[in-house]
Amino acid sequence: MRLVATGLLVLMAAVFLLARAYADLHPAIAYVRAFSEAAMVGGLADWFAVTALFRHPLHLPIPHTAIIPRNKDRIADTLAAFLRSNFLIPSVVARRMRRVDVAGATGRWLANPNRSRGRLRAGLGRLAADVLEALDQERLGGMAKRALADRLRALEVAPLLGRALATAMQEDRHRPLLDGIVNWAARVLDANEHLIREMVHERAGSVLRWTGLDETLANKIIAGLAKLIADMAEDPDHPLRAKAEEGLTKLAQDLQHDPERRAQVEAFKNELLDNPALGDWWLGVWESGRTALLRIARDPDRVLSGELGAALAQLGETLQNDAGLADTINRFVRRTAVGAAADYGDGIVRLVSDTIRSWDARTVTGRLENAVGRDLQYIRINGTLVGGLVGTAIHAVDVLL
Repeated sequence: MRLVATGLLVLMAAVFLLARAYADLHPAIAYVRAFSEAAMVGGLADWFAVTALFRHPLHLPIPHTAIIPRNKDRIADTLAAFLRSNFLIPSVVARRMRRVDVAGATGRWLANPNRSRGRLRAGLGRLAADVLEALDQERLGGMAKRALADRLRALEVAPLLGRALATAMQEDRHRPLLDGIVNWAARVLDANEHLIREMVHERAGSVLRWTGLDETLANKIIAGLAKLIADMAEDPDHPLRAKAEEGLTKLAQDLQHDPERRAQVEAFKNELLDNPALGDWWLGVWESGRTALLRIARDPDRVLSGELGAALAQLGETLQNDAGLADTINRFVRRTAVGAAADYGDGIVRLVSDTIRSWDARTVTGRLENAVGRDLQYIRINGTLVGGLVGTAIHAVDVLL
């Protein structure tokens, strides 16, 4: 556009020279000369005005030129204040967010994601993949591990475990646990019969070993243990099961109310968190999760076509049909946005102002000129054409008078 505007100015200069040279050929050429002469004046005036915004015309230090570079700090402060007073006020954000139905939009997209098949989904997938790959995974995983560890250290888990165990026992949800323990004991006994026989053989006297009674004793012990485990498996009201339930009930009470037991659990928890093996395990889980997210981001169509896609579609239908849930989500989003404006509005404004202030004059000039440059060149073109028309009108008035 700059070349077009400059070319039009050069064209007017050439037309003026030709009209001046051949002015005697016809009276109408005087109008052409008046048009081109005034067009040159208008084009040059607007070129000066446009150039003066961004730099000194012809590098001459003419007063009141290079306006933007000289006032970039004031522009930064004004822009920041404009953002703060018109966009980042909590009341303004709340008023605008009342018209935003985040839950409905999310529900419609989840229920029918094929509408967004194409550039939107591919672009979001590429963006998510690029962000995940660009982040320092080791540092990010370490940050997540430390945040999780700090949260767990601050959380007293013993009362939570106690209440969970007490609730499970009240609803008889602990019985599968006892069944599992009994089955595990049966498997352990089957796998370790030889150890029992060896222990009995080593501790039996020489007479028992000589007569072979140690083998009989070992068989009796194994058979007795096997029968005991079988009885516990078949009888839900077995006395040993009752004893186990009493122990679990006492454990639930101690976890909630016994300071010594709670201290033991806290010590075990802290020891576990300090174990390097747990940190390595967490980093492995983190990397597995990141890999899964990358797979989803790179191929969202395949992921959304499976069970996850069906679950997300069901969630989308729920968001559209459940007015209470949608209202809760929208209210949460609105409060989050208002809170962010209240808490971080000044920081955002300061960031905008400081960023623009940190730019050098050439950077500010280049970015603003690129943003509005086409319109500014249209001003030059319009100035050239309007100036020519005004010049023609003035010449016509002069001829008539």
